[in-house]
Amino acid sequence: MAIRKTQTPEAIIAAARRERALKETTYRERALKLFPHVCARCGRELSGKRLRELTVHHKDHDHGHNPPDGSNWELLCIYCHDNEHARDQVAEWYTGEAPAQAERPAAMDSPFAKLGDLLKGKP
Repeated sequence: MAIRKTQTPEAIIAAARRERALKETTYRERALKLFPHVCARCGRELSGKRLRELTVHHKDHDHGHNPPDGSNWELLCIYCHDNEHARDQVAEWYTGEAPAQAERPAAMDSPFAKLGDLLKGKP
């Protein structure tokens, strides 16, 4: 996609979206021809109108890596595809190290410090 200086940002974005949709359609159609219409995770078989629920998952998460033999793809239903990406996000959240107990800030307030004084005058 060649960008000219006279193009508006909206035109550039629209062209990029068209190009992306074309690429996705191309590798999705190839994947649907290569593989049986079954989710690789849960085994659901999808056909007819439900075929639209079958998505192409890039195993290495690189949407630009589309070998002709389909070795970087697997067909997943929309639910398993969402789960696959959610697992990656959760794993990223847990890779950080928890702070050591000594590094945690000590409580600065003592809410019951004057409780004894307040209770002295009560029956």
